[in-house]
Amino acid sequence: MTAEDDSYAALGLLGDPVRRRLYRLVAAAPEEMGRDAVAEAAGISRSLAAFHLEKLVEAGLLAVSFRRLTGRTGPGAGRPAKLYRRADGEFAVSVPPRSYDAAGRLLAETVERAGLDLELQAAARAAGAAGAGTGADLEEELRARGYAPFRDGEVLRLRNCPFHALAQEFPGLVCGMNLALLDGLAGEEWTAAMEACAGGCCVALSKTKDR
Repeated sequence: MTAEDDSYAALGLLGDPVRRRLYRLVAAAPEEMGRDAVAEAAGISRSLAAFHLEKLVEAGLLAVSFRRLTGRTGPGAGRPAKLYRRADGEFAVSVPPRSYDAAGRLLAETVERAGLDLELQAAARAAGAAGAGTGADLEEELRARGYAPFRDGEVLRLRNCPFHALAQEFPGLVCGMNLALLDGLAGEEWTAAMEACAGGCCVALSKTKDR
């Protein structure tokens, strides 16, 4: 199978509504989830949850680890629980095939070579401010843009980086653009700052102190 075939197969699994719901639950969770927690959150049996979770693992959409949830060690501590988290890999399909990722890399390379970082950040901040001007709830807006936000006390952390592939190749350029974009989107009630979430976005948002 080609990489494109793998993407079709993986994304095809999400056509099942139960499987899609389980994937969204695990992908949005700030921490790994066990089968019991997934089943309870989805309102289905543990055996059904386990079946669909394993299918998502086989497709490369979820990854697993093993850990004792009680924190106990040694004899009598019990078997480690199987925990699920969103896999690091990406799957993208377009019909007919398109190469937006190649265009993105070329544009990023050109901007970086030309030293247009500040111009890019200004454009990103303006684009974010335009989104904030719609009056949409910030968390819902972030969720719609693929950031997978979650609350960590008074801080909004972002479980996913929508620009992950480009950020890996051009970290300074893309992370600076992302910070400016979220700074504009945050408006006056929130403050965006570089504060990476493990496995997620490099930016976190906090309530502005003087409001």
